[in-house]
Amino acid sequence: LQIGGMTCASCANRIEKKLNKLDGVTATVNYATEKAKVTFAEGVEQTALIDAVEQAGYTAALPKPKKTAGSGEGGSDADQAAEDEEAPVRALRNRVIISAVLTIPVIAMAMFPALQFDYWGFASLTLAAPVIVWAGFPFHKAAWQNLKHATATMDTLVSMGTSAALLWSLYALFFGTAGD
Repeated sequence: LQIGGMTCASCANRIEKKLNKLDGVTATVNYATEKAKVTFAEGVEQTALIDAVEQAGYTAALPKPKKTAGSGEGGSDADQAAEDEEAPVRALRNRVIISAVLTIPVIAMAMFPALQFDYWGFASLTLAAPVIVWAGFPFHKAAWQNLKHATATMDTLVSMGTSAALLWSLYALFFGTAGD
């Protein structure tokens, strides 16, 4: 099975346990390749395997059949497959680059008093908020999914930690002395 939505090794472990609870099913899930190798008895339906993964809060699909060398139009299928694999990497790379560009000035202002100007805390907030909210959205989304399934993963830790830091910083900036 092709598994989607895993964000850490405990996700893979949860899916593996869920699949192995089915009668006549033996499964191993690889987080790195986002695949589950499933051996099942004759009476087990493939849809039951997919349903079990989806009940755990993840997506699952049967593997796509591999194209033979003679099929397709001059390698266009291979080009499309390469683009499909590159899209998530490109989105993640953009997230990291934009986050770094926004974070470097925040760190510089916090560490070097010479760079601090009147209301520099508000400038830091303006630069840091998109990093925590937009760039951290995958963590927050995964933490919410885990909360709905009464579980916790590293995503939960990251989401709670960054959210707590943001809320404390907002309090300190608006009601404390951080804005002075």
